[in-house]
Amino acid sequence: MARGIYIHIPFCHQICNYCDFNKFYFANQPVDDYIEAVGQELHIWHQRSPESFAQVETIFLGGGTPTALSAQQLSRLLSLIQQYVPIQQIKEFTSEANPDELTEDKLIALIEGGVNRLSMGVQSFDLTLLHRLGRTHNNGDVFHTIDTAKKVGFTNISIDLMYGLPDQTMAQWQQSLQTALDLQLPHYSAYSLLVEPKTIFYIEYNKGRLPLPTPELEAQMYRILMQEMDKHQMHQYEISNFAKANHQSLHNTIYWDNDEYFGIGAGAHGYVNGIRYSNHGPLKKYMEAVQEGDARIHEHIVSMSECMEEQMFLGLRKTAGVNEQQFYERFNQSIETAFPKVVTPLIEQGLLERQASHLRLTKQGRFVGNTVFSQFLLEQ
Repeated sequence: MARGIYIHIPFCHQICNYCDFNKFYFANQPVDDYIEAVGQELHIWHQRSPESFAQVETIFLGGGTPTALSAQQLSRLLSLIQQYVPIQQIKEFTSEANPDELTEDKLIALIEGGVNRLSMGVQSFDLTLLHRLGRTHNNGDVFHTIDTAKKVGFTNISIDLMYGLPDQTMAQWQQSLQTALDLQLPHYSAYSLLVEPKTIFYIEYNKGRLPLPTPELEAQMYRILMQEMDKHQMHQYEISNFAKANHQSLHNTIYWDNDEYFGIGAGAHGYVNGIRYSNHGPLKKYMEAVQEGDARIHEHIVSMSECMEEQMFLGLRKTAGVNEQQFYERFNQSIETAFPKVVTPLIEQGLLERQASHLRLTKQGRFVGNTVFSQFLLEQ
């Protein structure tokens, strides 16, 4: 049964240098028609799985940038969502946001439409690095937007930070961390830069024009991140996420629990009834496909072995790790049986440990998470 709905809003007023998500410049795009197409896709899925829509717990508006829309467009989008999803049952309704786009009228439209959590893409409090990333906001935008959001009624606010950036120094990272923590928000996410294909940074990297920190410096940045978050009583509940009590991201936990969710919108991905799928990415293709009754372009039936792999490398991202009893109940075999000669060596290397019937990464293991995860890939 699907626990969440992800809705993709692929419009941006500025394309960031590191972003590889499906996105389009806002200007001259059929934004209003796209919103109606999203409503139509919601209708299609509601007809297919009315029982799942009745039990959805979370909604997440991602992008692109949902706040690239006007207040009126946001209101229309949210009204369409409310036609198909009983908002009163939603535990968490998140919208991503850019600090310099989140005006008071947009904030009011969001909160009146049922959104109860904001996830703001701050990335850095260093203006030089913001410019390098292609971001258009400044620190004043962040402070003002957070104050305005609180004024209109938002209490659950998260910000994203990035480290391992081109030419980033430890001093810059520590200053951004301190500024972020001074805001005393209930949730923070912090990600190391990944240079993805089809991005400006990827082009620069291949030309030798992207001076990245050494792996040793990036690891030290991560170590400082964990230390500072712990010092400020922010619980690390996932490799890159930290929260005060009862403020963990419920929607993202669906992914890490390897549970199912609907993916709505151009280029969106979903996981329903054991099938992972992706939608058409180009706007015209997506909207035409919706009119024809199915936005999906790819479907993949997840095999038992693939599901077990995903259960491990997604679940091990959580600080709590993978519940061994739940693994057995889901797959009718233990983790050791499913992955012979994997667990014990990783425990002996100090990368995995057992605690309270969970198998989890050690603190040392968090630094080499991808190496650990790769050990749980089965031969097909």
